[in-house]
Amino acid sequence: MDENKEYKCTCCDSCSEELPGNNTQNRKIYIPVGLSLAALLAGIIMDNLISRYFNSHYRLIWYILAYIPVAYPVFREAVQTIRQKDIFTEFSLMIVATLGAFFIGEYPEGVAVMLFYSVGELFQASAVDKARKNIKSLLDIRPDTATVERNRNYITIAPEDVKTGETILVKAGEKVPLDGIMISVSGSFNTSALTGESKPKTIREGEPVLAGMLNIDKVIYIRVTKKYEDSSLSRILEMVQDATSRKARTELLIRRFAKIYTPLVFFFALLVTVIPYFFVTDYIFQDWLYRALVFLVISCPCALVISIPLGYFGGIGAASKAGILFKGANYLDLLTKVNTIVMDKTGTLTKGVFNVQDIVSSVAVEKDELIEYAVALEKKSNHPIAKAIVAYGKDTIKDYPATDIEEIPGHGLKGDINGHEVLAGNANMMEKYHISYDKSIDLIPETTVIIAIDNTYAGYITIADEVKEDAADAVRNMYMNGINQVVMLSGDKSSITESVASRLGIGKAYGNLLPEDKVKHIEQLKSDNENVVAFVGDGINDAPSLAMSDVGIAMGGMGSDAAIEVADVVIQTDQPSKIVTAIKIAGATKKIVYQNITLAFSVKLIVLILGGFGVANMWEAVFADVGVSLLAILNAVRILKMKF
Repeated sequence: MDENKEYKCTCCDSCSEELPGNNTQNRKIYIPVGLSLAALLAGIIMDNLISRYFNSHYRLIWYILAYIPVAYPVFREAVQTIRQKDIFTEFSLMIVATLGAFFIGEYPEGVAVMLFYSVGELFQASAVDKARKNIKSLLDIRPDTATVERNRNYITIAPEDVKTGETILVKAGEKVPLDGIMISVSGSFNTSALTGESKPKTIREGEPVLAGMLNIDKVIYIRVTKKYEDSSLSRILEMVQDATSRKARTELLIRRFAKIYTPLVFFFALLVTVIPYFFVTDYIFQDWLYRALVFLVISCPCALVISIPLGYFGGIGAASKAGILFKGANYLDLLTKVNTIVMDKTGTLTKGVFNVQDIVSSVAVEKDELIEYAVALEKKSNHPIAKAIVAYGKDTIKDYPATDIEEIPGHGLKGDINGHEVLAGNANMMEKYHISYDKSIDLIPETTVIIAIDNTYAGYITIADEVKEDAADAVRNMYMNGINQVVMLSGDKSSITESVASRLGIGKAYGNLLPEDKVKHIEQLKSDNENVVAFVGDGINDAPSLAMSDVGIAMGGMGSDAAIEVADVVIQTDQPSKIVTAIKIAGATKKIVYQNITLAFSVKLIVLILGGFGVANMWEAVFADVGVSLLAILNAVRILKMKF
């Protein structure tokens, strides 16, 4: 997101005015508004105190001078939209209404209509800036420099110029410029800019560190693993920028409505002026033209086309503040309809931090030899289980050469280790290669990695994972927030999957699943038209399920790039409880949007009827239109203050 970029209003196709994003742009509106307001008040005073010296010619010239500062920008925008063959816009509507007021001699009202329209623009600009503040604050965490080791010296360069594999130094109080692996023993970091969590996080040697984290402890050293453009921070900025440009269905509907609504307003205003001529005996053209102008002013769709996009924008901002990234306003809408949540187990509901519990070898293989072969093979994988095995045996193993490593999704790894074909995986892996093994392994309640060497069973390694602290509360709150069913799908053995599901209160759980099996389960759920399905996962093998679901939710803190790319919503904290937070934010956003729609239509309808019968004058129409717009805008930004 370019902070110097001039942002355009996206409320409707006919509206292309710049939304002020800095003080210089705001002054461009404040100055003409101030001049027009002063001239209008002076004109009203002269009308009442020195009217005999303030004749019609001087009066007209005075109000034209008051009119020009606020009318010029609107005329300019109207010309631009007409050039684009878009004639019936809010700009042309304002121009016709105000010029009509001048035509019938209602000069102060003509100035007032344009002036209050400009005041509404000021409030709109302020509200947009406030809603954007959460998102643009991400720019403040983007480090400008990186201290990198080159030729045994540390030099300061731009993060974009640092290469993967290089070592960077981060001092206490500095932000981490690039994603990498901790080389120092440990460090304490403030991760609130990325995750929304204020609690410091301790990261130890060998664990990942993300760009944008604030080092609050001491000097630490990091080995860079990703280029700047591929870092988590850059990815977040890109996703948030894209999110603000993707329209929700309601927003798109209002845009289409505005394109039809505005020409109809002109047509009905014309009818209000002309039709009474044929039915009213004491017809006075100026009176009915005045009623038509009141009709035009109150019919301005500003409240709708401003507040609805702003409501979604506020929802995206509130979510990003909580460490949740929606890739589009449309997913805020869709998440409110979700009634079925399908979840992966490892890394989603469990920490994905595994520890080796036991190593059991067959008679033909020594225990040390078994772990040595397993480590040599698993070193080529980024799976949490593989990392646990490597960490367990890193100080005691021989460095066996490994070639032809192949990852078989949902099964395990296959490769040539020290001249032997080695398989490491689950029971499905053994069955795939027709290898007999001890079937009692299937009854073990922990995760097991079965090893085969040269097509012969060699033993197994048991590994335990830990359920996330907030997982049980998250599942319970899902049911309390409109979710009818929660399902767990896992590639892990069924006994483990069912055990974890039982502990968390999940009704249905299926284990021993390949990625394509997960997709089939989701397809089956979606075959029931009443189900709107969200899938939550974090791994590469979850990408097909994330893409297949109605809403894909990725655990983005430690999740794979593939999962994050495919997902529609990204949970930066990796906390299952944030799924419920996302649902609440989506629901609050939808409620605010519909409140604004109801408010705008009901007030406008009442004043339209009053104006048609000659009860409401143009001043009341102006205050009603601007008042509704301001209330709708204030309601839209209210979401930023809500607690979820």
